[in-house]
Amino acid sequence: MTSNREPNAVPLTRRLLSPRRWTPPPAPADEGRTPTTRPLAVARPIASGGHGPEDVIFDGQGSLLTGLADGRIVRVDPATGACTVVGDTGGRPLGLEPSADGSVLVCDHDRGLLRMSADGSVEVLVDTVAGRPLTFASNVVEGPDRTIWFTVSTRRWDLEHYLGDVIEHSCTGLLVRRDPDGTVTVLRDDLKFANGLVLAPDASHLLVAETTGYRVSRYWLTGPKAGTGEPFVENLAGMPDNMSLGSDGLVWVAIAAPRNALLDRLLPLPGFLRTMVWNLPEAIRPKATPIAWVMAFGLDGRLVHDLRADDGSYGFVTSVAEYDGTVVAGSLHEDDLVVLSL
Repeated sequence: MTSNREPNAVPLTRRLLSPRRWTPPPAPADEGRTPTTRPLAVARPIASGGHGPEDVIFDGQGSLLTGLADGRIVRVDPATGACTVVGDTGGRPLGLEPSADGSVLVCDHDRGLLRMSADGSVEVLVDTVAGRPLTFASNVVEGPDRTIWFTVSTRRWDLEHYLGDVIEHSCTGLLVRRDPDGTVTVLRDDLKFANGLVLAPDASHLLVAETTGYRVSRYWLTGPKAGTGEPFVENLAGMPDNMSLGSDGLVWVAIAAPRNALLDRLLPLPGFLRTMVWNLPEAIRPKATPIAWVMAFGLDGRLVHDLRADDGSYGFVTSVAEYDGTVVAGSLHEDDLVVLSL
């Protein structure tokens, strides 16, 4: 995988961490299980035609869109499994957003924010932010007036070494706006691994997943609180990844992994301890607990669905989307998408 790292940057496998201390809230009891918690059941797999369907989203016609590790964007019929290649970004596509004109907005880890037309042609919309190359663009939404908002997970690490940011807790995630005239504005530059993004139906606010903050935050776009943020849901028992707004009006949240107790203990302590952990051989570093986990919240923050499975049927869920009662999940580390049974 290519990378637009800063010139002469130290290779990430040898980078010295600049750890930030943070005292996370105590993890919820019983791993956050509530009466809402139920087993996650995979109804059937859907072949993506490649590897690593990191984000999955429904378009306006009920088809699925996902991006693969080899750069392709594919459209999949969830009923038949028929898969059509829309185009190739030439990089590593992550978050996607279907546009009203039939194009697809793409957060490409290597190339920045792109627009892919129906014929597969690619236009680069943003490739620099605040004078630096845009890398690790994560998720994107578009407003009715074609204003675009997108997240950048971290300014210090790439996708291959994302665990470096988890351990360092760099808090360098961005929330960025691109106006219809092309003006780019950084709205937040201190997010804890900014990830999934949802625009409220009335365009009054954004919801932003902060993976290493164990929370989803609300950023107000209109009204007396415009330009300010507040919690939407916080102190989650897991790490939220991509999000989407379903046709059911729920905010569907992929939970990539549960919180790690060792990491929670290390985060408030002197940073050299985390540097030691980062420099351990990869085989013995702390690893995410294998699980398939999705949640869904009402727009008032009320938990509606909490679906979990640790049977190995699927794992490391990085995206989930709902349309007319069909719920589909995707994963950075799997080949298939999966339809979930509710």
